[in-house]
Amino acid sequence: MLRKWITLTIVVGLPAAFQFPDDRNAWSQPPEAVLSQPSSPTATDDTESQWVFPLDANHNHAPGIVEFANGDLLVSWYRGSGERTADDVAVMGAWKRAGEKAWSEPFVMADEPGFPDCNTCMHVDDSDRLWLFWPTVIANSWESCLTRYQVSDRATAPEGLHWDRQGLVLLKPDDFADEAKRVFDELVSQQLPTPLPPNVAAAIDRAKARLHDKLFQRLGWQPRCKPTVLPSGRILLPLYTDTFSISIMAISDDSGKSWYASKPIFGFGNIQPAVLRRNDGTLVALMRNNGPGGKILVSQSSDDGITWSVATPTDVPNPGSGLDAVRLRSGRWVLICNDTTSGRSKLTMLLSDDEGKSWKWSRSLEDHDSGQYHYPVIIQGRDEKLHVVYSYFVEAGKTMKYVRLDENWITQAN
Repeated sequence: MLRKWITLTIVVGLPAAFQFPDDRNAWSQPPEAVLSQPSSPTATDDTESQWVFPLDANHNHAPGIVEFANGDLLVSWYRGSGERTADDVAVMGAWKRAGEKAWSEPFVMADEPGFPDCNTCMHVDDSDRLWLFWPTVIANSWESCLTRYQVSDRATAPEGLHWDRQGLVLLKPDDFADEAKRVFDELVSQQLPTPLPPNVAAAIDRAKARLHDKLFQRLGWQPRCKPTVLPSGRILLPLYTDTFSISIMAISDDSGKSWYASKPIFGFGNIQPAVLRRNDGTLVALMRNNGPGGKILVSQSSDDGITWSVATPTDVPNPGSGLDAVRLRSGRWVLICNDTTSGRSKLTMLLSDDEGKSWKWSRSLEDHDSGQYHYPVIIQGRDEKLHVVYSYFVEAGKTMKYVRLDENWITQAN
């Protein structure tokens, strides 16, 4: 019961004393085996797994990954002494040239001195330009972050990576206070017991009061999952806010020159959306659940991302942790997540052959109580392989773990 109400506080914005601690404090004790470099997962086809860098004492978290036209890979993440409350946090990167086994030494990709730079995601466009998105936290709270981007027109291995331009993704959504209040009231009546505990009721009242403040409506949006590019060329950059624990799409119809806001995805704790497109044009957003229920949340759009249905639960468990998804060239979908109701020690890949209506196959990349394996990102490379990166936390330190495998590896589970 305590965990349920702690989870709720993230939705409605209780004071920090009632919120989950930073992820850096949440791992458990590892066996001696985790102190050595991990071996490849067992599969019948060619696979690869390795740490991107040796275990590090700093907080290393929230990766992104992209592939360039020449087959090079680039991984991003943030590193520092903490998260939003640590002013030494910077965005890091590591490069892996096509055909090489080792990753480069980590290097700084973005750093606003004196401010935390956090969740990363990346995009390589049709012109092979690299886009890096991340939030800079202004006042050591998620509610105060601004999403930034920088673009490299000629991104090459680390020594040649330079940035040609940068900017802010500033959103001015239509006033959504009345609709959000209506949805929140409905969900409270459906999902929470009555009478509400006094602290929860007070937190809900504070959240409702914030809804009418333009500052809270426009500030605090931040990225996590990679952008989705539609056949029209429209770019959807999924964003979310911890102010209200809802999501939105930053939309660009001019190749990233300008951005505007979709209608928000309303719900109760639906954040960090991963967006895929069905054959009929329907967009599906799969989201982390920071509210009650313990299931991945889903919303759909039938107008290329402008409006979205109210988020509803799927059958896939979620403990309040990040996820990612990718549509494969075979037409199948892959979802990667912590498919549990508590903890992040199990990380699983799920495969669907009906565009996310069901997930017929699953296989775990990690399933042991030696740490936390979470915040995954996934792409399909030009080699048809799946390239996965996730935060790898054990007592000895933290790193990003990279795994390369075939989609059929998922169906070969015992």
